[in-house]
Amino acid sequence: ACIRRHPLEIPLPSEKDWLKDEEEDFFLQDPDRKCDALPWPFRMINKLVMLIFENAMEIIERREMLREAQKLKVQPTKFFPTAEFQVPGTANCLVVSGKYIFVGLSKGLAAFEVSDCKEACVWDAVKREICAIHASDLGNECHVLLAVDEMGLVWLFCFHKESFLLVKILNEVEDLSKQSICVEVVLSPGGDCAGVLLQGNTKAWLEIYRLPKDSWLKEMEESLGAAAGLACKERRSSWTSSSQTEVFLLQESANRADVKLSLPVLLLKVKPPKPITGSSFKSPLDALKNMDYGSMLGLGYNHLIKDSQWEQQEAIFCSTYQEYLEAEGERQSKEEIPRRATFHFLLPSQILQVGPEMKVQPDVPAGIGVHWGGNHNLCLYFLNCPLKEKVDSDPKPDVVWPCAAPIACSAVSFCSRYLALACEDAVITIWDKHLGYPLSVTAILEERVIRSIHFL
Repeated sequence: ACIRRHPLEIPLPSEKDWLKDEEEDFFLQDPDRKCDALPWPFRMINKLVMLIFENAMEIIERREMLREAQKLKVQPTKFFPTAEFQVPGTANCLVVSGKYIFVGLSKGLAAFEVSDCKEACVWDAVKREICAIHASDLGNECHVLLAVDEMGLVWLFCFHKESFLLVKILNEVEDLSKQSICVEVVLSPGGDCAGVLLQGNTKAWLEIYRLPKDSWLKEMEESLGAAAGLACKERRSSWTSSSQTEVFLLQESANRADVKLSLPVLLLKVKPPKPITGSSFKSPLDALKNMDYGSMLGLGYNHLIKDSQWEQQEAIFCSTYQEYLEAEGERQSKEEIPRRATFHFLLPSQILQVGPEMKVQPDVPAGIGVHWGGNHNLCLYFLNCPLKEKVDSDPKPDVVWPCAAPIACSAVSFCSRYLALACEDAVITIWDKHLGYPLSVTAILEERVIRSIHFL
C-alpha cells in the first residue's frame, strides 16, 4: 500500500505554461493579424467585405483575360462614309451598275455618279413608288434596269447617256381584273435574260425574257447620230448665236429624238407542276405513246396507277403509320399547287448539253434551273431553242433532277460553276455543273430547317 504524505494541491498558473502555438500560427499566416481579433459582429462584416472584394477581383481578372484575347484576334476594318448626297424623296432601294448608282424613290427613279455623287438623271413621269430595282452594265455607257413598283408592275428601262428610256411594262394588261403582281425578279449576269415570277388570283407562273441588248445599242447609236445631224442644221441656221445656245440646241435635239427600242422576247412561260393523280390511260400502249425517247427522267405523269390504287395505298399507309403522321389538314395542304419558285440562270456546262444545231456562247445563259416550293424535282429548261411564233404555256423540262426530299432552297456560285441544293431533310449537295457530278453531300444530323444557302 502507498501512503500519500502531503495533501493534494492545485498549482498556481504561470505565464510559461500558457499555450502560444495558436498566436504564433496566426502571425506566420497573416502578419496583419498581429493585433487582437475583432469582436463578433465586426468579424462577420469584415468577412463579407473580403468576400465581395475577392469576387470583384475574379471578375476583373476574367475581363482582362477576355480583353487580351480580343487584342490577339484580327480586328475587322472599319469603314466610314466618305460622301453624302441628297435624293428627291425617300430612297427605298439602290443598286450599283458601272459608274452609276440607281436609287428607287418614293416617286420614280434617280441616277447618281459614283465618282462625285452628282445627280445624273431623274425619272418621275408616272409618280410610282419603286420598291425593288435590278441593273446590269451592257457596256458603251448603257445599262438595263428592272424596277418593281408598289403595285407589283415590272418596268423595263434602258439607261443611256444619262437618260432613262422606258422599254416596256412586262406584266401590264388592259383588264385590271386579270392583273398579276410580281413576286420576284432575276436579271442574268450580263443582262442577256430576265426572269419574272408572277402571281394571279389563283395561280402563279414564271416568265423568261430574252433582252435584245445588241439591238438596243445599235438603235441608240443611230438615234444619237440623227440627233447630232439635226443639231448641226440648227447650229448653221443660228450661226450668230453664242456657244451656250449651241449646247442648248444640241441637248434639245437629243431630247426631241423619238427613240423606239426593240421589245424583249418571251422565251418561256413555266407553270408549277401539277399534283400526280390517277392514270387516264386505258392501256400500256397509250402511256408509251406519250413518252419521250426515254433518255432522261420525267415528272412522273405517264404511269398506269389508277385512282383506286392510290386511295388503297394511302389507306394502308395511314393505318400503318398513323402515330407518326401529322394532322389531316397539313397532309392535304401538301397536295396544293405551289405558288413560290426559286430559279437561276445557268451558263453552258456538261449538265446543259445542247445539240449541235443550237448556238452556244460561253457568257450567255444556256438554261434555267427551277424548283417550286414543296417539290422534289429540280427542272432544267434550255433557252437556246429556236423561237416559236407562240410560246408554249406549259413546256416540259429538258432535264429533271429528282431529290430524296423536297428542295428547300438553292444557290449558284458567282462563277456559275457550282450549284448548291438544300433539301427539307437538312441534306446539302454541292454540284459541279461543268463536270456534271456532285462534289460533296453534307447531312446535318440535328433536326434543323434550312431557310437559305449562299456562296461566300
